[in-house]
Amino acid sequence: MSLFKNIFSAKKKESLDKGLEKTKTNFFSKLSKAVAGKSRVDDDVLDNLEEVLVTSDVGVDTTLKVIERIEARVARDKYMGTDELNTILREEIAGLLSETHTGEEAEYHIPVDKKPFVIMVVGVNGVGKTTTIGKLAHQFKEQGLKVVLGAADTFRAAAIDQLQVWADRVDVPIIKQKMGSDPASVAFDTLSSAVSQGADVVIIDTAGRLHNKVNLMNELTKVKKVMQKVVDDTPHEVLLVLDGSTGQNAFEQAKQFTKATEVTALAVTKLDGTAKGGVVIGISDQFQIPVKYIGVGEGMEDLQVFNKYEFVDSFFKV
Repeated sequence: MSLFKNIFSAKKKESLDKGLEKTKTNFFSKLSKAVAGKSRVDDDVLDNLEEVLVTSDVGVDTTLKVIERIEARVARDKYMGTDELNTILREEIAGLLSETHTGEEAEYHIPVDKKPFVIMVVGVNGVGKTTTIGKLAHQFKEQGLKVVLGAADTFRAAAIDQLQVWADRVDVPIIKQKMGSDPASVAFDTLSSAVSQGADVVIIDTAGRLHNKVNLMNELTKVKKVMQKVVDDTPHEVLLVLDGSTGQNAFEQAKQFTKATEVTALAVTKLDGTAKGGVVIGISDQFQIPVKYIGVGEGMEDLQVFNKYEFVDSFFKV
């Protein structure tokens, strides 16, 4: 029985459990060694636990916060058995995530007062950006919403082609121009078309170049300004896609992109193929930007709305 309120469907929870299996196995293997031969949580156990969390890609700063919280509980309770450590970790990490997340989201939803609701998707090449856009489009369409895609990553022909494949697969319209076209022009055309079609959601793909942050910043700023000529206050969401399997490299990408543009939400992908799922905890805490979606498998439904309770429950499920 879960300690936390279960608002996921059984199928989604099963997918999440399976997607975090490698992370969980790796974490508990390290945790078992950290407490071997110890019956109570003492300084040695805490030192070992610190190493476990850091090597599980939770990140140094977030790890120190977790350790401080546990130290405070040990000081208050005077005695804490190592058999309680799993439960304590679960509670403290959920508490830490509470500071960034309400944690009770279960479905994809968009504000009813924004039409079309415009999502600009950013992230380096290879993180699963196009796949994330395709799956988002699918899930919004499943809700009966009209979706339009914009192929504003005009730097690579492959990016336009990949987005076209997803548009065909999901059966939603796509606005595109030839490779090398002005990304802002594509974004303008996309929003103009979406408005004329009465679309509910617009998802704009953008180039993932980080080799020159100034150029990236200028390009994204230009795209935003041009979109605002069609729909005020757009984009309504800037979604940064990060590859969870890269561990600490995902932190670095998040740093770079949050400097280059105003990111409002995060999607962490490819968690099913890695033991580095702890990165979600660190990224959630360090950037104070909500992780909105996580990718835990190949299927259309395996891009899930992030729910802190269910994530922590799956992470620490014995």
